[in-house]
This record gives sequence, structure tokens and C-alpha cells, in this order.
Amino acid sequence: MKKATIFSAAALALAIAVSSFTIHANKTEEATITSPAPAEAGKWSVDRAHSNVRFSISHLVVSEVEGKFKMFDGALEHTKPDFSDAKIAFSVDVNSIDSDNEMRDKHLKGDDFFNAEKYPAMKFQSTSFKPLGGNKYKLAGNLTIRDVTKPVVFDVIFGGTTNAMGKTKAGFKAKTTINRFDYNLKWSQATEAGGLAVGKDVEIVVNVELNKG
Repeated sequence: MKKATIFSAAALALAIAVSSFTIHANKTEEATITSPAPAEAGKWSVDRAHSNVRFSISHLVVSEVEGKFKMFDGALEHTKPDFSDAKIAFSVDVNSIDSDNEMRDKHLKGDDFFNAEKYPAMKFQSTSFKPLGGNKYKLAGNLTIRDVTKPVVFDVIFGGTTNAMGKTKAGFKAKTTINRFDYNLKWSQATEAGGLAVGKDVEIVVNVELNKG
């Protein structure tokens, strides 16, 4: 039970992750994939079957535990071909957290962490999407977990665009690290050596494939 509780924190971190909004194009043999290049203005929605929201956090100082959220949604809208004016919104269903341990997931959904009953969704709203050259961007925005909203910045890689399955698709991958304590995810336990059983820093990686229209 104690071990399950420890791992719970890991899953929790991912929630944050959720906020983060990214995309990574799924490439098929039939698809004609283009290198990162300007895209026509428009609205894009997340293809959930080819996207994922994952996180990792240190455990007992010496290793890492990973988790994911199964249910999420998001949208991107832009008028400039380089996405520099993109507006991005993303949300995650806290109850869909999956750390590969049912007891741990139940703990994560409780008030020690997310309190999914009272705060069922984590949300991210972008404030800027800055091109850095090549296929790299900086995504800034506000992430809300429980009743706390704080600014976060993601490092983003644009995978390119492609036409596949009768649709125009685009892919992005975003990564950031957050401090879980900033969002009142404060369950903690010390190791015998004095370190945190579950680390405070959570790495979040979001891969998103978008459908245009």
C-alpha cells in the first residue's frame, strides 16, 4: 500500500503534463510527409488515437516512474503560415490517469493529489507560440490543476504536415518540467537517507497529431 501510494505521485505529475499542448505527426507509408514548412491558416483538432500525454518522475531518488492520461482533447487555430499567432487550448480528464496500478490511481484521484471529484479537468491555454528557427518553438501559456493556475513554457518540435487518410495532418511534440508542489500536489514522504520518495520535478511530454478542419 505504501509503495502504491508513492508511485501515485508519479501519475499525478502527468496531470500537469496535460496542460502542456503538443503534437507529433503519425507517419504512414501512403502519406506524403513534408518537411517543417508554412501551413495554410485554419483550425486543427487533436486526433486522440494518434496522440498521447505522458509524464515521468523520480522514485526513491535512484529511478523513474512513468504514467499517462488516456482522455484529453485540444484545438489549435492560426492565421499565419508559420503558426506564430497560434492559439492553443488543451484539457485533460483527471479520472483517466493511468499509472499501471489501480490502487495508486485511486490514491492519485483523491484529495492527497488531484481531488478528481472536485477538480475533474486540467486545462492549458496558450499565451504565445514563438518560432525559434527550423522546426523549434517555445509554447507559453497557463496551466490549471485543481484550483491553481500558473504559467508554463514548453519546448516544442514541429514534425511537419502530411496528407493521409483523406485529411491534412500536422504533428508537434512538446516537453516541459514542472514542480508538482506548485499545484498543491503535495503528498510527500522521505526516504531513510532523507531524500524525497517521490521527486518534486515532473517531466511532461505531449505528442499530438492534429487533423485540419
